[in-house]
Amino acid sequence: MTDAARKLPAGFGRLWTAQTVSSLGDGVTHAALPLITLTLTRDPMALAVVTAAGTLPWLLFGVLGGALVDRWDRRHTMWVADAARAALLAIPAAAAVLDMLSIPLLAAVAFLLGLGGLFFDTAATAYLPDLLHRDPALLERANSRLRGAQTAMSGFAGPPAGSALLALGRSVPLLADAVSFALSALLVRTLPAAPRPATEARESLLRQARAGASYVFRDRLLLGLALRPAVGNIAFLAVETVLALFARERLDISTFGFGLLLTAEATGGLLGAGIASFLGRRLGTGTALTCTAAAEGLAVLGLAAAPNPYLAGLALAVCGAGMGATMVLGPSLRQAIVPARLMGRVASTSRMLAMCAAPLGAFLGGWLATAYDVRTPLYAAAGLLLTMTAITATMTSNRRVEAALRAAAPVSGPDHPKPAEPAQTSAPDVLSRLP
Repeated sequence: MTDAARKLPAGFGRLWTAQTVSSLGDGVTHAALPLITLTLTRDPMALAVVTAAGTLPWLLFGVLGGALVDRWDRRHTMWVADAARAALLAIPAAAAVLDMLSIPLLAAVAFLLGLGGLFFDTAATAYLPDLLHRDPALLERANSRLRGAQTAMSGFAGPPAGSALLALGRSVPLLADAVSFALSALLVRTLPAAPRPATEARESLLRQARAGASYVFRDRLLLGLALRPAVGNIAFLAVETVLALFARERLDISTFGFGLLLTAEATGGLLGAGIASFLGRRLGTGTALTCTAAAEGLAVLGLAAAPNPYLAGLALAVCGAGMGATMVLGPSLRQAIVPARLMGRVASTSRMLAMCAAPLGAFLGGWLATAYDVRTPLYAAAGLLLTMTAITATMTSNRRVEAALRAAAPVSGPDHPKPAEPAQTSAPDVLSRLP
């Protein structure tokens, strides 16, 4: 049976719908939260505090969270995390109505939302290969659809909606995101159960967490896949921290226009997610990942030099296209080559590296804007992205990708019986088979 003929299971449609609804709410908050913060202060460092707070859970609990996900029922973890985030957003919404919002409250809420996202995202990443029987072609198609919907909702539709809803009151966009989390939780509860992978039950949580981290750090391909978004997040958070201020002071963009600017990035992201599979087939996954990373760096450089909103929007669209393609190709490859029993830990370790780098980027952006100019963080971000592209190019080359796919267990499915998974597959074993 050809790749095109194989169909995604019915359960994927519910997962896709849940994440689409939730992503719409995320897009609303993504645009509204920095604008809400600007109603309290115009201090770049205060903006950096709120931005960085959402990434700190990955620094504090990232690897341990992955070990817990590998022990827990992944479907249950997802719906509980979304239900908790829905309840949490009622707090700042009430504070907005009572005129009690503050920077510490917004930072605390961002932190707890990030903690819920840690468990949901890790569980969802580990659940998808179980649902699709670790089939590389289906994983790429599924991730393309998930990423496309996430980009369309969180970037294309959500930000303008968030800016518009903010005009009705500071609590309105927060309540909209709460509703989206609640709906997502209800949908996730209806997903089919997946078998919980066998883990080293007698080992301590810390020992299991270290095993997952070691698997990433000792495999050059997985390390390259993890380092690229880690360095990228330093750059992107530096940009995101000052983007609202940059848009107002240098581009003279209104509140609604800021939402449209984010929509330009999302439009590119939607296109990138749609053409990711084509790029992978045409260039090879490794070369495609290098090309998309280079496009991101050049686009941020163009954003820094943009003299008007139109060129800034074009630059963000190109950056979004690179990010969209990367976020399909990279996770699909990781899900295809990592054993099921380690999937939660490997996913959380990789994400932790990316998210731990983000606070550095947020504070770097705030400091550079305060000490120099609001454009300076953008130029610094472009330099980081282009340097990262050069360093990781050989780590994620086509030869390494192809060797890792050959070394991984054969895919399972209707035409491929699932083999028994080796009980003690280790990172050095995989690494030794790479060229």
